[in-house]
Amino acid sequence: MTETQMDAADAAAGSAYWKRNLAISLTGSFTTIVAMTLLLPFLPLYVAELSVGEHAAIVQWSGIAYGATFFAAALVAPLWGRLGDIYGRKLMLVRASLGMTIAISLMGMAENVWQLVALRLFVGLAGGYASGSMVLVATQTPKDRSAWALGVLSSGIMAGNLVGPLIGGALPPIIGIRGTFLAAGGVIFFAFLATTFLIKEEKSPARRQAAKASGGWRAIPDKRPVVAMLATGLLLMLANMSIEPIITVYVAQLVEDQGRVTMTAGIVMSATALGSILSASRLGKLADRIGHWPVIACALAVAALLLIPQAFVTSSWQLIALRFLMGIALGGLLPCITAVIRHSVPDSAAGSILGYSISTQYVGQVAGPVLGGFVGGHIGMRAVFLGTCVLLLAGAAYAWMVRPREETS
Repeated sequence: MTETQMDAADAAAGSAYWKRNLAISLTGSFTTIVAMTLLLPFLPLYVAELSVGEHAAIVQWSGIAYGATFFAAALVAPLWGRLGDIYGRKLMLVRASLGMTIAISLMGMAENVWQLVALRLFVGLAGGYASGSMVLVATQTPKDRSAWALGVLSSGIMAGNLVGPLIGGALPPIIGIRGTFLAAGGVIFFAFLATTFLIKEEKSPARRQAAKASGGWRAIPDKRPVVAMLATGLLLMLANMSIEPIITVYVAQLVEDQGRVTMTAGIVMSATALGSILSASRLGKLADRIGHWPVIACALAVAALLLIPQAFVTSSWQLIALRFLMGIALGGLLPCITAVIRHSVPDSAAGSILGYSISTQYVGQVAGPVLGGFVGGHIGMRAVFLGTCVLLLAGAAYAWMVRPREETS
């Protein structure tokens, strides 16, 4: 049996422990994402507490501290993916959870803003639990259940992004900012223990040798589907994040009571995530049944079309409803992207290529707000929605053109 045939057989069968691994990965990803995002509401306050004087400096250092984690994570994701291919995916989760436990706990003891930024960089370099979970679940789950399992995991990750800021707003008045960091570190420590003692990874000596012998890209027989998925991941994050810089200003034009602007803007931002949480596992299950490529192309096209009326809404409830529907459409993309990559590359290169996928998503997460802010400021806010629409339609067309002709998924 050739290496490719063995990969196909392993992917179809999956691990006997895949359900347990999914449950632990889901819990660990949720808690680590909560810990990474809970500082959003109080980050400027903490930066000010660390003796940063002027308002402009506080805003600047807050942005640097927040972005440092994602910048570092984008750089090292392919490296951790490749090391996971060689030494095991569970080991990468143990490393990430232990590293985040230490770094986030130490954030509560920072004495100046430089230490805070350095620790945020360390979280990005040493972390990556959620992305590592994606790799583990993708490679250990039976092929015919992979998109559903990845959809469930995606829902947990997005739920963490929603819940984190809420907890970050509620805890500091009770236990203080420094106490909140220590509590978050303690929660991640429990995720570290669960990962270490409960996750069971079925390792393949043949895969380890193959991963050492060949680079990720060289092992891929047909690179077009993989390139399409890397582009789709970037577009997914860009579409989600492009309106972030303009949303408050845009909502202010739709709401008569200016005292409700920030609350309404928060609801608009949350509506997309809520729609994605509700649809991710369902669209993943649909993709397992009818194929990943039709779901990807349709999701991009529907999201693109929903962006057009967003540019012409006349009230806030219309924008909230459209962003919610857009979230439903986009919810199936992340599990399908991961599943397609998993099924398009040998098992010995899966971690490396999924690491590149994670990096492109971080690029989209950074590029979206930058492009949205530039276009919104220089051309107009409607141009942000319409420009993103064009990009998503181009992505849908490209994904449909490069899909494997001999199979639907």
